[in-house]
Amino acid sequence: MADRVGVIDYGGGNLQNVLNVLKYLNHEGRLVSSPESFSNIDRLIFPGVGSFGDCVADLDRKNLRQPILDWLQADRPFFGICLGYQVLFEQSEETPGVEGLGFFTGSVIKFDGGHGLKIPHMGWNEVNPTDRGFYAWQGTPDPLHLYFVHSFFPKPDDESIINSVTEYGAPFASSVAQGNIFAGQFHPERSQDAGLALVRNFLKK
Repeated sequence: MADRVGVIDYGGGNLQNVLNVLKYLNHEGRLVSSPESFSNIDRLIFPGVGSFGDCVADLDRKNLRQPILDWLQADRPFFGICLGYQVLFEQSEETPGVEGLGFFTGSVIKFDGGHGLKIPHMGWNEVNPTDRGFYAWQGTPDPLHLYFVHSFFPKPDDESIINSVTEYGAPFASSVAQGNIFAGQFHPERSQDAGLALVRNFLKK
């Protein structure tokens, strides 16, 4: 029997695209919109499109902050996507004064836009894994290109958790990993076969 996969419903974004990918991979995703929803799942995906502040406000309104932190602290399988990656950190320049989940120490910062850099960073870009043997990268192309849409990115205090690096004006941490926790700035649900491979690997973890 396939694992039960929860998808955090924070009130917007790319939920349906993620659910469609899960269905394509023969998994029925379940929206997680209340603390009670966590008792019915084995894996958790946190997709995200939108603003850091709005996302965190919705998590708090639905009383999801502590259940998500409990999940992360128990080292249960987790995949954060884009904003679902950023909110793992303490704060963001996008919405000063708003507290993220703070599971990882560090801040989410904005691209500086120097040297004619277009913001947001939008489109395909190369993702360079720090450890090609890590489970998420198994069966992905080398070089690996994934799809991005973002103006902000996390800067982890602990560089040892950085799992891949991408260049856009300067190198940035395009993903992090710790135990069963994996999160990236890219959108696997928009990255064709390479993105499908990432989700498939997570479902087999």
